[in-house]
Amino acid sequence: MSVLSDIQELRNRMNQSIIGQEVLVDRILIALLANGNVLLEGLPGLAKTRAVKSLAKELEADLSRIQFTPDLLPSDITGSEVYQPELEEKFIFQKGPIFSNLVLADEINRAPAKVQAALLEAMEERQVSVAGKTHKMDPLFMVLATQNPVEQEGTYPLPEAQMDRFVMKVLIDYPSTDSETKILQLVRNEIKNDNTTHQKATLNPQIIFDARAEIQNIEVSENIERYIVDLIAATRYPEKYNEELKNWIDFGASPRGTIAIDTCARVMAWMNDRNYVTPDDVRAILHDVLRHRLILSYEAGAEGISTDKVIDEILKVVAVA
Repeated sequence: MSVLSDIQELRNRMNQSIIGQEVLVDRILIALLANGNVLLEGLPGLAKTRAVKSLAKELEADLSRIQFTPDLLPSDITGSEVYQPELEEKFIFQKGPIFSNLVLADEINRAPAKVQAALLEAMEERQVSVAGKTHKMDPLFMVLATQNPVEQEGTYPLPEAQMDRFVMKVLIDYPSTDSETKILQLVRNEIKNDNTTHQKATLNPQIIFDARAEIQNIEVSENIERYIVDLIAATRYPEKYNEELKNWIDFGASPRGTIAIDTCARVMAWMNDRNYVTPDDVRAILHDVLRHRLILSYEAGAEGISTDKVIDEILKVVAVA
């Protein structure tokens, strides 16, 4: 089997246990292959946690789940130095739950700023510094954070600097009525067969590294590069395009957004079995990559304009080079 067929098999297995959330599964896999972190936003019960657990199970990877609460401390995530008087080296570093292949940061906006900041170094640098010592993360490492879009009490909005560390922000909606019927049947069968199910063969995590190596060879033409840069420029200088965008956008995306579009578009092309990126690949991932990187104006909020609506308008006014 090829690496692509292995990834497609992984996607199919996940879709069998997460019915009606194909977009969620695809975006998680794209973020994983892009070696990035992903923010999942949706109401409770829409399979966010289930999707992460399914990925860990099918990929034979370690999973840590951190339930963020207002009383959490940074050391609860990163770990701390523990005094061991009987040993020659008196202080031993005890690793926290961040040291795992997949880290589910549940309700990340419920923790105060210090705890949220504790994730920054791990997410960006793939290392943690404690007591003057640096501890490296595993080569396969990904943070999948969730947040509830409607709850405000007891929550702390993520700062823009941390939002920018997520390669994607994925919005999760309700499943269709047909999918919900299948969900009922799936859960009923899982409960019924809980003691008799037999473990399927899992996939070796090495396929992720092999896939990333192949994705590096995906071609991006000068026209596509110009298209990506023009899309980002429209978020920074909206007055050059039309009056609506000027009134809606206060701050645009950083160069990290440009890099994320390029990387995710190459992953999208690879997953569609092409060795080159098309404008459709860029458009397919643009909302997920940019929706958390734009800071909208007060006027946009007053008019009920969402970031997705702004991105729709950007796609209309920016032409392919």
